[in-house]
This record gives sequence, C-alpha cells and structure tokens, in this order.
Amino acid sequence: MNMQSVKKESRNGTAFLILPDGRQLAYQLSEGRSPGVVFLSGFRSDMTGAKASAMADYCKQAGQRFLRFDYTGHGQSSGDFMDCTIGGWKNDALAMLDHLMPEECILIGSSMGAWIMLLAARERQQQVRGLLGLASAADFTENLVWRAMTPEQQNILLTQKILSIPSCNGQEPYPITLKLVEEARANLLLTGPIPLHMPVHLVHGLKDEDVPWQTSVTIAENLASADVRLTLIKDANHRLSEPAHIEAITTALSSLLKKQNSA
Repeated sequence: MNMQSVKKESRNGTAFLILPDGRQLAYQLSEGRSPGVVFLSGFRSDMTGAKASAMADYCKQAGQRFLRFDYTGHGQSSGDFMDCTIGGWKNDALAMLDHLMPEECILIGSSMGAWIMLLAARERQQQVRGLLGLASAADFTENLVWRAMTPEQQNILLTQKILSIPSCNGQEPYPITLKLVEEARANLLLTGPIPLHMPVHLVHGLKDEDVPWQTSVTIAENLASADVRLTLIKDANHRLSEPAHIEAITTALSSLLKKQNSA
C-alpha cells in the first residue's frame, strides 16, 4: 500500500483513515507508550461497545497507546455491510496497524474480532507481541452459521445469496450473505495448526450460548505458541461485560503488557 496516498481526517470529533480505494475507516486513537493496544470489535459491533470503552479507559490510566476502530460497513465507517467479508475486515485491521500503530502492539479481539485478530497477527508477526481473545469466534461462519443451518436454509442462501438469522444479542435478525460464507473458507483457522508464537490469553464464558467455550479450547490447542492461557468464567455469557468480567479481561491485558515491558 502506498503510504503517501493514505489520508487522515477529523469530522465532528471522529477521526477517519481514508484509504486509496476510497474506504473511510472511523477510529479513535489515544497516545501513550509502547506497546500499543488495538481493540477489534465483533460482528456488527462498533468501537463504542462496553469492552472497547473499558479497555480504552484502562489504557488511558496506564499510559498505553490505544486504538479502536470500526470495520468497513460498521459504525461510522463507510461501506455496505452486505458487501463485506472476513478477508476484507482483516485488511481493515492491517491498514490500522500499518498506518496508526506502526510500533509493537497487543491485539484484543472480541468474538469475530478474535478471528480477525488471529488472521492479522499471522501477517504481522514481528509487530504483534501479544493476543487477548474474548469469547473468540474463529471460523464462526462455517461452524456456527453454515453447519447450523437446515438443508432448506442452506438452499435459500445458495439460491437467494442472503439469509436472515437470529442475532446473538436477541435483537432483530441480521443478514448473512453467501459471499461472506464462501470467502471466509479461505480464512478458516481451526482446521490445523495456527503458526503464531507470541503470548496469548483467551477468555470465555461457560454460559456463552452464541459461541461455545470449546472454540477457545480448540484455538489454544492449535496455536504454536507455548505461552497460551485460557480463562473460563463460570457465570459469563457471550457479552463478557459485567464488572467482574471486565476485571478479568483487564487482568489478562495487564499480564500481557507486563511481559512486553519486562522483555
């Protein structure tokens, strides 16, 4: 990517990274020391969520550089959600790392964001020094969407190219496109080893009815890193947003930061 062709703008208090292809990615960046921390939100979530805000507050108090952003088709960023793919959102994350977090950093990925986190880390292994996955939803389009569909639903998706399914948060159904499912198959991670060697901490709730906690176990087993920790919270659901859950996440992030600061 041509670094000179990327622009940064601020409008109505929101900053935007404007990429050569015209995409405008909304972000919030707080200055601080390295390693920086980057928060990657979940499917149809944005950078204003409870966990992202809590991590922003923690990093501000700790003096760590912190970045959060909206994927294409999410929040205040440009683009049509219906045209988006896992690979495209991974490229959004890489653009953020390249242009706004060029130094060493730790990635926090929530739900689908943990899948994007792993994909981005695989392409920036010298830059990414630690990973924190929250209710990690790697490969969800295949394991939790496509395989959970009835034959009739699969046929609708194949013929009509779109299908609405119940949302994880109990709100109105959200659309799943055939393009999303098919493109994601080139980015599946749970079918074999994940060649990442940095410290990783995974946090998952045992009451998660949207993404089974066993998904985090599989990620931990597949990671090449010898430094992988898994925290299972008995009373936590997919959101991981209660004060005790935020405290567990903050503790995990603090541990990852201490490892880098003492290295």
